[in-house]
Amino acid sequence: MRELLQASWRAAVAAADPLQILPPHLPQPPRGRTFVAAAGKAAASMALATERTWPKNRDLEGLAITRYRHGLPTRRIRVVEAGHPVPDEAGEAAARELLDRVRTLGEDDLLLALISGGGSSLLPLPAPGVAMSDLKTVTGQLLRSGASIQEINTVRKHLSAILGGRLAAASRARVLALIISDVTGDDPSDIASGPCAPDPTTCDDARAILLRYGIAPPGAFSESPKPGDPAFAKAENRVVATARRSLEAGCEVFRARGIEPVNLGDRITGEAREVAAGMAARVRTTRGPAALISGGECTVTVRGAAGRGGRCAEFLLALAIELDGMPGAYAIAADTDGIDGTEDNAGALIAPDTLARARAAGLDARAFLEANDSYGFFSALGDLVVTGPTRTNVNDYRAIVMSRG
Repeated sequence: MRELLQASWRAAVAAADPLQILPPHLPQPPRGRTFVAAAGKAAASMALATERTWPKNRDLEGLAITRYRHGLPTRRIRVVEAGHPVPDEAGEAAARELLDRVRTLGEDDLLLALISGGGSSLLPLPAPGVAMSDLKTVTGQLLRSGASIQEINTVRKHLSAILGGRLAAASRARVLALIISDVTGDDPSDIASGPCAPDPTTCDDARAILLRYGIAPPGAFSESPKPGDPAFAKAENRVVATARRSLEAGCEVFRARGIEPVNLGDRITGEAREVAAGMAARVRTTRGPAALISGGECTVTVRGAAGRGGRCAEFLLALAIELDGMPGAYAIAADTDGIDGTEDNAGALIAPDTLARARAAGLDARAFLEANDSYGFFSALGDLVVTGPTRTNVNDYRAIVMSRG
């Protein structure tokens, strides 16, 4: 059952592989230059897919900014690795260079933006009046607060000189943004804080979010270009990969094994512990053999000192406690980018004997949950899912299997 769960996750990841999905969406080369501006966890693989497809005799250059350990060898598009989820100076320098080069493009050129989840942190160019140190502090506080990704990105867009449509607005060339979505709803303005999309949110929205979570504003806010701005007349934002297709790929794996999948959709959000409680209630009323498949993005509110682990492992630890050794119930939760939170695991697995094995090892599951140390719990049991970076990102993948009727 563990292998089946992991096979379903691998199928979900494969369905969002940039090397396979990006080439059909690439445009014809323009009369002038083509500059690639890539940012996100999939930036290097999207850049490599472009290089492999682009005509050898046509101009191609660019810059791809991705998370540390997510790079790939490329020839024509330079790859830079930087900090994520908290930004750093490497990302700031790369974002500044990227914006400066975009400003040199002319009307006969093409700005090909390759955008994926994680791009917000990897394009940390502060707006005038905002210090990089303050941007780091606010980002860290928001990540610990339990704020949704849409709320976090609303704040980021109003502290930035490049997000919230400003990258497209800086270009005199035609803009085509090809996007791998890691947010519920697949709105280009939310994905990587929408560097090429008009921004419907305002500075007042950003202030209200910081007030809601008790976070001090880090200086002056900057208003972003809005829908209807002439700067977007030459810009197209096209989502080329979503969580929906990945969930369908996971379902196919279970169906092939005679287990009926129930696709709950890719819009499940909320505090990881509360989502786990809701899922456990559904498990108790579902007749097996069946698999509950879901995507989306939970949040984790860190109370006190930060523990280890991300939203997927926290969801699973809470689910294991809720199910309390329910016979025939197994589950996986893993991020499709291969990294859950800040550790080295994509996620974890649970089985009917998870809590019994924990007690035998002297581990108090509830104490680990209260300390937000889901990584430590599953590491001690040998139940982490460790894959390394996948170089794509369509958000979280969860599968709960009931093997009994």
